[in-house]
Amino acid sequence: MIKFGFFAAGLLTVIGCASVPATTRVSGVDLQYVDGAVRPQDDLYRHLNGKWLDSFQLPADKGSYGSFTYIDDTTQEQLRSIVEALQSSVAGAADPEVAKITDLYMSFMDEARLETLGLKPLQTEFAAIDAISDRSEFPALIAHLNRIGAAAPYDFYINQDARDSTQYAVIVHQSGLGMPDRDYYLKEDAKLKDARAKYLAYTARMMGMAGDAQSNAHAVAILELETALAQAQWTRVENRDPIKTYNKTKNADMPRLMPAYDWQRYVNASEIAGKVDSVIVNQPSYFTSIDKLFTATPLPVWKAYFKWHVLSAAAPYLSKSFVDERFAFVGTVLSGIPENRPRWKRGMALLDNSMGEALGKRYVEKFFPPQNKARMQALVRTLLDAYRQDIDALDWMSPETKQGAQAKLAKLVTKIGYPDTWRDYGALQISREDLWGNVLRANEFEYRRNLAKLGKPVDRSEWGMTLQTVNAYYNPLLNEIVFPAAILQPPFFNVLADDAVNYGGIVAVIGHEVSHGFDDQGSQYDADGNLHDWFTKENHDKFKAKTRALIAQYNAYEPVPGYHVNGELTLGENIGDNSGLAMAYKAYRMSLAGKAAPVIDGLSGDQRLFMGWVQVWRGKEREAEAIQRIKTDPHSPSAVRGSAPVVNQPGFYEAFGVKAGDKMYLAPQARVSIW
Repeated sequence: MIKFGFFAAGLLTVIGCASVPATTRVSGVDLQYVDGAVRPQDDLYRHLNGKWLDSFQLPADKGSYGSFTYIDDTTQEQLRSIVEALQSSVAGAADPEVAKITDLYMSFMDEARLETLGLKPLQTEFAAIDAISDRSEFPALIAHLNRIGAAAPYDFYINQDARDSTQYAVIVHQSGLGMPDRDYYLKEDAKLKDARAKYLAYTARMMGMAGDAQSNAHAVAILELETALAQAQWTRVENRDPIKTYNKTKNADMPRLMPAYDWQRYVNASEIAGKVDSVIVNQPSYFTSIDKLFTATPLPVWKAYFKWHVLSAAAPYLSKSFVDERFAFVGTVLSGIPENRPRWKRGMALLDNSMGEALGKRYVEKFFPPQNKARMQALVRTLLDAYRQDIDALDWMSPETKQGAQAKLAKLVTKIGYPDTWRDYGALQISREDLWGNVLRANEFEYRRNLAKLGKPVDRSEWGMTLQTVNAYYNPLLNEIVFPAAILQPPFFNVLADDAVNYGGIVAVIGHEVSHGFDDQGSQYDADGNLHDWFTKENHDKFKAKTRALIAQYNAYEPVPGYHVNGELTLGENIGDNSGLAMAYKAYRMSLAGKAAPVIDGLSGDQRLFMGWVQVWRGKEREAEAIQRIKTDPHSPSAVRGSAPVVNQPGFYEAFGVKAGDKMYLAPQARVSIW
């Protein structure tokens, strides 16, 4: 699943959704932070956002801040008000789903009980690992760790088969690291080496707190083992290739990859036996490597490793000392965040992960008016009309490929706001007195919900995000774009504003998501979601020439000294940003039907559109957070997203009179235009 963006943009008031005549609409552009000393022709991002960038202080519990964060903070407060109202609701007391929401939340908020329990919740898990006497027991243990949400050397998930999107498949993939990416183990630059040293100390302290008398020695051994796993793992760029990561393998043939490992025992313990006879292996060479590691690494080291990852997964749900120790590394070392989030926000996150649709149902009832959905549907229609026209005019698509592109666009499904049917949580058991048990049961509930898909028709109504998530995504297997309710707020979407700023905001987001169906990954899936090459070789060559130029453009950005944007890792999202903005501009011009746009706040319609894009990406990051995102995030940093796509747009040059000699000027032959 390909998702759109993280964190950014400015602090705009969330406005209600009353119908407003076009003649009285506001510009929607937040001008309070304009830096008059910077010309828009030299740096539009800095011109619009400069005073905010200079004055805004990151909250102590944030690694980054922008419009995603701002809207999420607002949404979390709304969700909190819902849960608190449910707690005092007499009518809600008779509703089993309401009781589960409130009991789960209160089990997390009962810190006094967690202090009395200490490490007791993990005694059963630790005892089971201590009892292992032979490596032959690893498959069953790893199957158990997969289902409770603890890291293990590999994991699996259930999704559509990319070669037959009408069927569900089991996809197995590399996993098992305690730090964000293999580079944290393998690269020799000073900051990543420092993170390694602090990870070693953190592991030793946590294991010691958990009663491990050999915590220092075990921490060293765990780091060495995870380093060996990292060396065997594929890079994030390699994992973007849907062809190389599609390796359908019969369960009976898995011993060819892992001759010393009892794969059938894992299949049985995972309860996929009898449901599928094959799995899709994402990284075959990795599985061969861990097969050797299972044999070569001493049993006590593996047992320490498994206990460490159970402890790491459980730490947020244990007593304060474990919570604080974990945050000191995961939050402060890896992201530079001084303070943990308030406990109630962490409680909301648990609800979202465990009963997200039950919570979202109440959110929609109170905070998502139907006008938002209707306006979004209209904007989507306009944007898709622009895509249809643009496909016919593209110079890099042959008539044959254009036919396939139009067919894919015609079958594109749009989901806006919330699902048509809500998830049933009847089988989920929740106890107000058992937080860790609730986490385990919620993981088991989700595990079984997915397991039940095998052998059944694909559920095309399912959502891959909760509707209170401030994000959006394109799913190539379902050929769908999805916009949860929470993102449909300013600065992305403002129903009180003139159209221009919404085209620069939410319509560009729509365009971004649609473009994923035709980017370097999505273009390999056909209109029905199957991994099937429908491009001609000539089209592939022309497209790759454009993407090579885009990779080079983004590689030149250096958000942190010594850390450049990875143009290959971020390619799909960079294509999305450039294409989304280009198509939003085209759709806006179409919507005017030859009429002149009004001038509002001294700005033309075209200027407001590009400023609408730039204000969406107003944001700041701590250095450690920025480095982590550069290493792991397929999206470019917010400042790059706000600036880089703009210089490729001819409309920007016309709107602001940008000419040779201006700092944002890029010669026409150097601009990358895909759509």
